[in-house]
Order: sequence, then C-alpha cells, then structure tokens
Amino acid sequence: MELELYNSLGKSKQVFTPIQEGHVGLYTCGPTVYNFAHIGNLRTYVFEDILKRALLYSGYTVNHVMNITDVGHLTDDADAGEDKMEKGSKREGKSAWDIALFYQEKFEDDMRALNILTPTTTCKATDHIAEQIALVETLTKKGFTYETEEGIYFDTTKLADYGKLVDLKNQKLEGGQRVSLGEKKDIHDFALWKFTPAGEERQMEWEAFGRHGFPGWHIECSAMAMKYLGKELDIHCGGVDHMPVHHTNEIAQSEAATGKAPWVKYWMHGEFLVIKSGDEESTKMAKSGENFITLSTLTARGIHPLAYRFWLLMGHYRTQMTFTWEALTAGQTAYERFVAGFRELGPVAGAVDETFSKSFREAVQNDLDMPKALSIAWEVLKSDMVPADKRATLIDFDAVLGLRLAEIKKISIPDEDMALAKELDTARFEKNFVRSDEIRKELEAKGYEVKNTPNGTVLVSK
Repeated sequence: MELELYNSLGKSKQVFTPIQEGHVGLYTCGPTVYNFAHIGNLRTYVFEDILKRALLYSGYTVNHVMNITDVGHLTDDADAGEDKMEKGSKREGKSAWDIALFYQEKFEDDMRALNILTPTTTCKATDHIAEQIALVETLTKKGFTYETEEGIYFDTTKLADYGKLVDLKNQKLEGGQRVSLGEKKDIHDFALWKFTPAGEERQMEWEAFGRHGFPGWHIECSAMAMKYLGKELDIHCGGVDHMPVHHTNEIAQSEAATGKAPWVKYWMHGEFLVIKSGDEESTKMAKSGENFITLSTLTARGIHPLAYRFWLLMGHYRTQMTFTWEALTAGQTAYERFVAGFRELGPVAGAVDETFSKSFREAVQNDLDMPKALSIAWEVLKSDMVPADKRATLIDFDAVLGLRLAEIKKISIPDEDMALAKELDTARFEKNFVRSDEIRKELEAKGYEVKNTPNGTVLVSK
C-alpha cells in the first residue's frame, strides 16, 4: 500500500509523492515562545511527530525544519494588538530576549518528555531578520506590496487565487467584521513588516526600509522554510487554526515571490483538543483562563507524559478530541496496562510477525490511522505468539508509536513487597486508614510508586 495523506489544499486523501524521490522536505510551525505550550498545542506537535515517524518508517529521509517565533506575532492575527513577546516581557518583568529563551527551553523539555523527535533544523525568527527583509524586498520589486504609516503590506488583490487553502472567494467578509481597514486597501491585506510607532520603545526592532520596525508573523515562516528547504516544499504542517490567516498568507507571499505554485505540495493540519467542564459547551484550549493546561499540570496530577501521548494516539489527528480528567485518567490506565503487558515479555527479541506488521503498516499509511494502529498493537500483546516475537513486533511498531518500549525492562518485585501490597488492599477494604498509610509510606520508602487501581494496588518502580 502506498502512503496516503489528507491534503488540506485539495481537501482529499492523496497518494504521497515527494518532489525528490526518497526524500521529504517537512516544515512545521513551531511555538511562539512568550508562554508555556498548553496540551492543545502539544497535540499538534505529537501529530507532526507521528507524521515524521511514519515517513521514516516508510523509508524516506526527512529534512525537518521548525521555526521558533520569538518576534512579530501580534496578539491579533489581523495585524493589530501588541507583540506577544513584548506582552510576555511586561507580564513577567524580564526582557523579551530572556522570555524567549526561557520558554523555548521549557518547550524543548516538553518535546523530550513526549519523545518527540528533534527537528533537523530549529530556526529562530530573530536569527533570520536579513532573510525576511530580503523577501519583503523581493515582493516589493515584483509589485506585490504597498506602504502605509503602519508598515509594508501585501496586496492580496494582486493574486487571483488568494485564499485558496480555505476557499475565501466563496466567503463573504466585510470591513469591520474582522478588522477596520484603516490604511489597508483590502480587508485581507496583511503586514510583511511593521514600523515601530512614533514614541514607542521596543526591545526587538531593526533598521529597515528607512525606519525602525519588526517583521510580521507570516513572513518568518516563508523566509526560513525557503532558506532551509528550497523554493518548493513537500509538506507543511500546523494546527487547523493556522489555515485561514497564517498559512493562507504564507502561500500568498511565497508563491508571489517565487512564481511557483503550489509552493507546498501537501498541507496537513491537526484538529483542536477541546475542553469541556460540566454542562458547558466544549471550547478550544487557549493560553488564558482555566483551560490553560500544561504538561506540568498533568505530571503534577500523576499523569505520565507518555500516557498523554498514548491517549492522543487513540484519536485521529483530523478529529477533535475532548479533554476531561476522567478521559485522560482512563488513558493513563490503558497505557499502564499496555506497558505492564509489554514488560512481561522479557528482554529477548525474536522475529517481527509479518501478518501483524502488514496490518500495522496499512493503518499508518492510511492517513496516519493511529487508533487502528494502536488496536493492532494491542492485538499483538494479547495474541498467542511467543513473547520474544511479540517484543520484536511491538518494538518495530514503536518506531511510529514513540512510546519508548525498548527502554522498558521487566521488574522483579520481591515476594515480601507483593505481600505488603496485598496487606494494603486488605487495610483499605477494612477502612483501616492508619495502617494503609503506614504500608504506603513503607513501600514508597523502598522506591515504589504505589497506584490504587480498580484491580488493587499496583507497584511501579521509580
């Protein structure tokens, strides 16, 4: 079976054919490092990691580029509001540069905890100002820009197919509904470069086009993607929220500058993780309010980062998932059962089962059908195959699943500690809470994590 991926540009599943045989140029939109990434953001990065792993599993080499937005992303996608980095600086009383470094490091910690493969190139917007200025200059020479008091804007009316990613032609949008036009010629026109307003002091600004200013959000991705991947890309990814503005504008400026269309062959987008509380309607997770949940929030409540990854594998990347603590706890229980079953297989790996391998590969190549792929992994674990072959087959699958299965070792728990666990169950049943607390502390002192499950006490070696 050939690898099929859903292309947002064509709104259909398509057989993947790279520009250069055997090689893939992959660009993924990275974080704006003014705050922690929330678990909704992290769902997108897990999806992109699965894609990358699937490409590698299918035999491709992958040149993966991811940006770090550390300047230029305004609080309003319509080029209004405050730069998010400057906003973060005021919030925390640190320089914008320190804010960017701190949150980039925290983001990278999350990536390691979720076992997300490191990009081939990670590039910061502030390290590529010259490339962004040069791209604006190219667009100006080709007649696609105009200047206002606020900055240099891209004239979207110069492109007949502007907005093709989201079919903007058939959407009615009047001035004032998204943003007042001001000096803009068209409601969809967007800033390539913003001038620093008179009397305003910015920490991140550069001299260009005769004035001090800073890049718009969209220009950085085009400039850096083309620097590292060339004028045509195989795959570009992000969240579905990037489609109507950020990715639409990337396409416009890139195709205008290069004259190549499509600039990207395959656009792929991950759906939202929504959150629901009580009878309230589900809402998109955001970096404000009570639904700002980070990976640290999960670990503080006893959820292992890989249990979160395991839970995400249970939903298809193009389907919304609804976060509740109950759902995630059930996901962690399933993850622990899976790990416990794998641990019992022992340290010796045998041969990969061809029948299961074929089914797993077909699931992966069917637009990353990870729920199906994960169900096949469960079938392997429950099958009557010899343990060594089960281990080999699941480790092969883990090249895509990314659960670090090869690092899991069988734990031999002494009989005396198992006896204490049973005594703990008895104390709980008899509501002898003083004795149950004593036993728990004794087991924890021996280095165990003590879990109370519906099937009784489970000891996990720390």
